[in-house]
Parts: sequence; C-alpha cells; structure tokens
Amino acid sequence: MSGSGTDTPVREPTGEPGRRFVFPSALTVLVLVTLGVWALAFLVPPGTYDRDDDGAPVQGTYHRVDTSQSLTDRLNDLFLAPVNGLYGILDPGSGQVGPTFSGELYGSAGVFLFILAIGAFITVVFATGALERGIERLAHRLRSRGSLLIAGIMLVFSVLGTVEGFAEETLGFYGLIVPLMLALGYDRMTAVGTIILGAGVGVLCSTVNPFSTGVASSAAGISLGDGIVLRFVMWVVLTAVTIGYVVRYARRVLGDPGRSLSGFLPGDREQIATGDDGGPAPELTRLHRTVLVLTCLIFSFMIFSVVPWSSALTGRADATPYGWELGWSFPELAALFLVAAVLVGIVARMGEPALSATVVQGAADFISPALVIVLARGVTVIMNNSQITDTVLHSIEGIVAGTSSGLFAVIVFLVDLPLAFLIPSSSGHATLAMPILAPLADFAGVSRAVVVTAWAAASGWMNLWVPTTAVTIGGVALAKVGYNRYLRFVWPLLAILAVLICGFVAVGAVVS
Repeated sequence: MSGSGTDTPVREPTGEPGRRFVFPSALTVLVLVTLGVWALAFLVPPGTYDRDDDGAPVQGTYHRVDTSQSLTDRLNDLFLAPVNGLYGILDPGSGQVGPTFSGELYGSAGVFLFILAIGAFITVVFATGALERGIERLAHRLRSRGSLLIAGIMLVFSVLGTVEGFAEETLGFYGLIVPLMLALGYDRMTAVGTIILGAGVGVLCSTVNPFSTGVASSAAGISLGDGIVLRFVMWVVLTAVTIGYVVRYARRVLGDPGRSLSGFLPGDREQIATGDDGGPAPELTRLHRTVLVLTCLIFSFMIFSVVPWSSALTGRADATPYGWELGWSFPELAALFLVAAVLVGIVARMGEPALSATVVQGAADFISPALVIVLARGVTVIMNNSQITDTVLHSIEGIVAGTSSGLFAVIVFLVDLPLAFLIPSSSGHATLAMPILAPLADFAGVSRAVVVTAWAAASGWMNLWVPTTAVTIGGVALAKVGYNRYLRFVWPLLAILAVLICGFVAVGAVVS
C-alpha cells in the first residue's frame, strides 16, 4: 500500500505474503494466558496468611492449606473463567468467586458495558460528521506542531495518572486520538503510545494517587506524604523521558511512513490532513460546533465525575468526600455515554431508526476489546479460586529478607514485578503485599516510603505491557494495533524506565 503524498511503501498490519507465522490476536493471547495460569495452579501449592480485621495478611502466619478443589472444580473454574470475568461474585465467607454466589461483584461487567457505551457514543458522533471535520480542522492548524500536541496530551494524562490513577478511563479517548494522529500523518502506534504511556508513566510514579500510593502507604503504616519528594522527581524525569520517546518515534514515522511498527489499515493514509499550501482551514457548521462542544463537555464531565477530589487535594486516602464529589465509576460512566449518544443523535436530528441502528453498530464495533477485558479479569478469578496468590507472596518474603539498603529497594522492585502480573489491581496488590514487604524494610534499615515507591513503580511498570490489564490489552484492541507490535514498540522504553527506577529507589534507600 502506498501512502498518500509519498512514494515510500507502507507496511500493512497483517503478515506479508509468504510469511508463515502471524502473531495471535489479543483474544487468543488471553486464552493462552488463562490456560497457562490454570495449569500453573496445579504446580503451585495453595496457602494463605491469617488476616487482621482489615483483611490484610499478618506476617509470619503463612501456612499451607489443603485445597478443597477437585479436578471437576478446577475444570469448572476454567470453563466459567470468561463468565466470572464478566459478573463473578466474591463470596465473603469462602473467598471464592462464582456467578451464583452472594456478595461483592468481582467481575468487570461495569468496564464491559463502559466500552460498549463508548463505542455507541463515538459512532454516533462520527455519524454526524462533526468529529471528522473538527479533527481535520485541528490537524490543519497543528500540521506543523504535531509534536507539541503529543507532548501536551501525554502530560495531561500523566498528571491525572499520578494524582488519581487515571488509567482505565483512557479507554474512552481512543475514538478521538487515533483519528487525530492519523490526520496529522502519524500512525496508530503513535496514538497508542500517547495514551497508554502518557497515563501509565503517571500511574507508575503515583505521587498522591489515593488508590495506589494512598492504599500502600496506609497498609505500610506511613503517611501518603512520606516519600513524595522522591516520587515527584521520578515523575518529572520519567514523564520527560517517556514523552521524548513517543515524540521521537512519531517524528520518525512522519518522515518515513515505512518505519511504522503498526503499519496502516486501508484508508489510514487517506486521513492525512491537507492544506500545507496555506489554504483556509475547513469550515465548521453550527451543527458541527454544537456536537463538538457537547463531546468536549461530556469528556470533561467524565473526568470530573471520577476524580476523588478530597483525596487528591488533601493527600489522604481516607478523606471525607466533598459534598459536590460524584465518585462515579464504570457503571455510571456507561450510563453517561449511552445517554450522551442519544442526546447527540437528537441534536443532530438523526431520527429514531438511524439513531438506533448507529448505537447498535457502535456497540458491535467495540465488542472485541470489551471481550478482551472480560478474559483478562477471568485470569485473576482462577488465581483467586486456586488460592496460590499467598504462596507467591510467601516466596517473595523469603527472597527480600536479610538484604540491606539500596539492594533491598531494587529487590523489592524486581520481586514485585511477577506479583503485579498476577494482581493487576493496584489497590488489591497493595493490600496483599505491603503488610508483608513494609516490615521487612525495618530490618534492612530502609524507609518504608521507599518500599512503597518501589512497589508502585513495579505495579505501574508491569501495567505498561502485561496482557492481563485492561488498559494495555484493551487499548491496543481499540486502536487495532497488534499486541506483538506494541511489545516491539515499547520494550526499549521499558528497559530505560527499569534502569531509571532501580537508580531512583536505590538512591532513595541509601539517603533515607
């Protein structure tokens, strides 16, 4: 395929003629991961820690348990993994997850519906023609300042990530940013890097994120403000490095589309905005302006509704919410975007038949990434029901005990990496790991705040690439980028960030 305005051949995202191996889709990757974790549960002995009143494990109380799961039960867990990943219920008595229990929702039904609702909303907006015209106009005005646009978006996402853990919410922005990057002459990988890495590096350096650093600090028995200077310096340096990495790649693709790691889908290159001759920007009609204003207001309201303002402004994870806080999560956001889709359709005078068909089509187009998120959650259900998570924690306890100073902090970062893979939820990971790791810091003469920082960095670093997190696997699916190609794009940055993190936590441990 030839790119518009260039004679450079552009690679397609699918395999070249004669290629024997094609990397499996995101759904297939998750199925393989599910099978692998299920098989691993047969080899790792089940065990558990005693829990205190808050549900945290008590150091030194780990003991093996006899599993009550028969082969039939294990097969049933594997069979029901996607179902449990959608609407499995956590039974408070047994700690097991299943679709027929009574208790707290463990599955990702809220995120699943949020993705479908986003799909419906974005499709309706595109059907009005406003978004294409707005993107074309914006691309025309920024046709010579694309790098500044990328840096600005990444900085905003990074700030939100470090302050309040803005991560899954970025799934709603692919419908806006992917077409914008294509219009500016970049590729889909540029959009993926801008979104995933922008928010991800902020979460990695969670300065006051109440759901990550806040929970971990509380579990470690320290204040959220402890270690904030180290985390802030890390955030500044790592965010700058990450933005520079993505901008460098984007400029390379802009100069030579053949160097794109994602390739281009049919029609991608035709979206490049013209107008380098200095001609006027495309005009927006009154309808276009109204729809664009509504779209901006809806996304702004989404961000406002999910930010825990009291915790973010006071730095306390247990701060009493302000009266004007909404505290919304994915169920409310799903409803918001469904209502917004109808509202846009009414404003655009689409008519009931066209609006209904467009909403259904939009949800259908986004079913693939929604299913990916469900499968990813199903993996954690298998881990939970087989009772092997505490066994992994116990092995980590043995590894880090007895070390000292900077080496201890680096080891905490390294040993937390596999645990972050098994427990993608930062709050769940913190609740389980910090009561074990934090007391070990006392024996090594290291500040507990450094342990919290190393833990947060490990969790954030893993979530930049592991296929069990909805942010990564759902993001590449929404952008229609192969997961293998994303790994090829991100691994050099991962290596750079890992080295920088180890340096920061080692220095922090020595001077603490």
